[in-house]
Amino acid sequence: MVINTLADGVLRSVEAVTDTVSGTFFEPVIRLGVTGLARSGKTVFITSLVANLMDRGRMPGLVAAAEGRLLTAYLQPQPDNTVPRFDYEAHLGDLTSRSPHWPESTRAVSELRLSLKVQPGGLLSGLQGPRVIHLDIVDYPGEWLLDLALLDKSYAEWSEEVMQRIKGRSEAADFLVLSGQTDATQPAGEPVAKALSASFTTYLNAARDAGYYDCTPGRFLLPGDLAGAPVLTFAPLPQPEETPRKALWREMERRYEAYKREVVKPFFRDHFARIDRQVVLVDALGAIHKGPQAVEDMRHAMADILSAFRPGRNDFLTRLLMGKRVEKILFAATKADHLHHVQHPRLTAIMEALTRDARDRARFAGADTAAMSIAALRATTEQTLDHKGRSLDCVRGALLDGGRQAAFYPGELPEDPNALLGPARDGAERWLDGDFQAMRFAPAPLTLKPGDGPPHIRIDRAAQFLIGDKL
Repeated sequence: MVINTLADGVLRSVEAVTDTVSGTFFEPVIRLGVTGLARSGKTVFITSLVANLMDRGRMPGLVAAAEGRLLTAYLQPQPDNTVPRFDYEAHLGDLTSRSPHWPESTRAVSELRLSLKVQPGGLLSGLQGPRVIHLDIVDYPGEWLLDLALLDKSYAEWSEEVMQRIKGRSEAADFLVLSGQTDATQPAGEPVAKALSASFTTYLNAARDAGYYDCTPGRFLLPGDLAGAPVLTFAPLPQPEETPRKALWREMERRYEAYKREVVKPFFRDHFARIDRQVVLVDALGAIHKGPQAVEDMRHAMADILSAFRPGRNDFLTRLLMGKRVEKILFAATKADHLHHVQHPRLTAIMEALTRDARDRARFAGADTAAMSIAALRATTEQTLDHKGRSLDCVRGALLDGGRQAAFYPGELPEDPNALLGPARDGAERWLDGDFQAMRFAPAPLTLKPGDGPPHIRIDRAAQFLIGDKL
């Protein structure tokens, strides 16, 4: 174990030195991590970002593009041969076909390399020719970041926390009955383990759909090729007074530790530890629509996600990163096109308030952070309607269910974010001042001019924050 730890440390040191030398003397590489919880729009964000970097007619907020110094961008084979390629062409086809539809969501790690040819600016502009900068975009589920907290918890601690947290949730009723009927001191049997794991997984999926974000282990929601493996066949159980050597409790404990060792740690070692810049996508509007408890739960999830960028809390991650840290982190509230632009500053303010604790911690650790509201692909147009003598700022688009065109007024977000965060922290069950509606829109058919990428809201400003200094 000690030898493995030392070997990991030496390997990370060599990789860090190699990356530094490559970036200084050869072609620099920026590794951009893109994550977010389910349905936050990771796939659409990456597809739109790449398309708009290749055709930059809608990127005035990216300084290098506005100044004409970003000469060209082109896709190249990714450097990591064991990581699936992000299927950019298929996803772009989904969004730009005659009958456009949203692409499939992120279910595992994938990667894409976009190479940018840039003319240096300032004093170096007349002394150097164009240089190539590689942008390696790494797409991974945000649920996997939440698993970092498991590394510091024993099976007994995790089980107790989960059982306390879910005991009042209707989504957990079936699992709580099954676990209550299970004798954890009896010899372990695979049918019992599978039944408990399946019931707990059903709860996790229902909890996520209901707006809860504390859904760990993350791989239970996105198992990939590990589906059915013993490393994903465990569940929390109340700890009995005695745990015989071959008891079900002991077997569940063994599988939990294997999950941390064989699933969680390799993800952080092989993917997360190499990221330079990070964007965290958040469906804040979806949480607001679900109510105060969902908003409070999302706030805690954001803080938990940011613990991965502040390795001092975790010995494993501290050793792994060897002093390397993410330089910039962008928190982006997605689906801003579901609101009229007059409400975008309020959405951004809510995003800043939701992630305040997380951003403060990241800044303390040395990362530059920002929050903004974006839409990776604009699916609506804006319209002002008169309703009972009052002007309503609406958005119009094709509804995802049925395709019917509709003008939609979601409600008015408060100027003061505490009008939302206060009731959320106090445990309110519903908003007192009104309901905030959420509508699901289908992507609109696109007619793109030569040189224009897909229409968006602030993707150019997001790109400027994340990579503009390197261009």
